[in-house]
Amino acid sequence: MDEKEIQLKRRENEENATASRAKILGFPYLDVRRIEDIIPLVPDLLTIPEMHQNYIIPLQKGGGETHYQFLVTSQTPRSLIEKMRQKYLDDGEKADFFLISNSGYQVLMLRYDPPKEVKYDDIKIAGEGDSETIASVSKTLAQVSTDKVFDFLIDQADKLGASDIHIENLRNEIRIRMRVDGMLHPVATIDKTKYRIFMGELSSRANVSTASNKPQSGHMQKEIHRDGASYLLNIRVETIPTMYGQDAVLRLFNFDESLLNLDFLGLSKEELKEINDVISHPRGLVLMVGPTGSGKSTTLYSMLNALNTTDKKIITLEDPIEYGITGISQIPINTNAGGSFADGLRSVLRLDPDVVMVGEIRDADTAKTAIQASITGHLVLSSFHANSSSAAFSRMIDLIGVNPIFASSIRLVIAQRLVRKLAESKKERPATEAEIKYIREVLADVPEKQLEGIDLETIKLYDPVQTEDNPFGYDGRTVIMEQLIVSEDIQAFIRGDVADINTDAIEKTAKKNGMLTLEQKGMLAVLRGETTLEEVSRVI
Repeated sequence: MDEKEIQLKRRENEENATASRAKILGFPYLDVRRIEDIIPLVPDLLTIPEMHQNYIIPLQKGGGETHYQFLVTSQTPRSLIEKMRQKYLDDGEKADFFLISNSGYQVLMLRYDPPKEVKYDDIKIAGEGDSETIASVSKTLAQVSTDKVFDFLIDQADKLGASDIHIENLRNEIRIRMRVDGMLHPVATIDKTKYRIFMGELSSRANVSTASNKPQSGHMQKEIHRDGASYLLNIRVETIPTMYGQDAVLRLFNFDESLLNLDFLGLSKEELKEINDVISHPRGLVLMVGPTGSGKSTTLYSMLNALNTTDKKIITLEDPIEYGITGISQIPINTNAGGSFADGLRSVLRLDPDVVMVGEIRDADTAKTAIQASITGHLVLSSFHANSSSAAFSRMIDLIGVNPIFASSIRLVIAQRLVRKLAESKKERPATEAEIKYIREVLADVPEKQLEGIDLETIKLYDPVQTEDNPFGYDGRTVIMEQLIVSEDIQAFIRGDVADINTDAIEKTAKKNGMLTLEQKGMLAVLRGETTLEEVSRVI
C-alpha cells in the first residue's frame, strides 16, 4: 500500500469514528470529503480567532435569512454550542450544528486562514574570508522550518547553478557547502541540535536510513517553478557515516533535452567534425575519459541525442539514470545490489540495438563485452576513468591485456575537463616573462593552422575581476577537450607491435597525427581570454 492509499484509509477510519461519535453526542454527522474544496466560505459570521479557538466553522445560510448552519468537531465546547443556539433562538432565528471530523475541519480552516507565504532572502555565495555572508545565510536557514529547509536549499542551489550540495557534520555544527562552476564554496552552518530532524527529513525523502553505518545511495525529485516555467529536478543522494554523524551529498541533475546538443558544447569546427565522422558510422567503440564532474555525461548524452533518430534503436545501461531522453530505452543497472554492466550488455545485445551506451567500464568483463559488441555492427559509447586519452590505452591494456580485437574496435577517445569562464568584468594584463616562456613551451609543436588568430609575440592574459554580484569573477564553465583519433600508428601500440607501450609514447604519436593535448587546448583558451592560467593549472 503506497503513502496515498494509507492516508485515504486513515481518513476513512476517522470519518467512521466521527459518525459514531455524532450519534453519541446527538448531532447530525456531515462527511465533507467531497465538498471541502467547494463549500462557499462565509467570512463575516465568525472571526478567524473564534474559529481556531472553538473549532467551529460557519457553513452557509440555511433555508432562509434567519437560518444558520455551523460545522463543529468533538473538540468544540458544548457550552458554546448551547449558548449560540439560545442566542439565535432569542433573536427569532435558527442555528443548526453538524459534526465533522478533525481532518475535515483542518482542510476547511486552510481555506479560511491559508498559511502566509514566507519569503526568505536568496542564498549568496561568500567570497574568500567573507564571514558576514555566511553568517547571514546561516541566520536565514535557521528561520526556515525544518520541513521546508530542503526545498529551500535545493531551490536556491538550482538558482545558483550549483551541481551539488554538501551537508557535513563538524564537531559543533553542520556545514553546508555548494559546488558552483566546479568549485566548492561554504554557504552556511546549521546548529547541531537540528541534526536528527534535518537528517530525518532527508532520509524520508531519499529513502536512506539514518541509522546505517554503511554508505548509502538514494534518490529524490523536486519540481522547480521559476520565471513562469516548471521542470523536474532529479537529485542523487549519497550518504556516508563519519565521526560526528552522517554526511550527505545531493547531486543535482537538471538537463533540458533541447540543450543536449553537440553544437552547444563550444567545440571548434574540427572537433565537431571528428566526433560526427566517428559516431555517424554504426560500429566501433568511443570512450569518454576524465574525473568525476568533468562533463563526460553531458557529452555522451549530446552524442546520443545527435544519433537519436527514428531509424535507430538506442539502448543505455546506467548506474543510475541521470537524465531521461525521449526515444531512447534507458535501463538502470544497480551495481550495489549485484547488477553488472557486462550482464546487462549481453542481454540488450539480443534486442538488436544500433547504438549502446554503457555508463562506465569498470572491469575486464564489461570491457571485453563492450569490445565484442563494437566489432559486430554496434556503436558502443562509454566512459572510463583515466587522466588523458593516451593514458586510457595504458589503463585498458592493464585491464584486459594486449588485445588485437580492441585495436580494431576502438575509434575515438575523448578526454575532457571543465574550466571556469571569465566573466565580462575581466581585465587585461601583459604576461610575465615566466608565463610567456611556459606558454611558448606548451604550444611549441602545435601546427600553425591551430594558432590562427593567436599572437605569441605579444602575449596578453586576463584576470578575473570581483564584483558585488560576482565575488569570484567567473561565470559558468567551458569544455576543454582532447580528441585522439585511433590511427594505424596508435593501433600498433594496442596490438603489441610496439615493445614500449606507455602513455608518453602513445601521446607523442597522437600529437604527430595532429592531436592537441588537454594542456595545449587549455592554453589556447587562456590566450583567447576565455579563462586563466591558474584555472587551467588547477583543472588540467
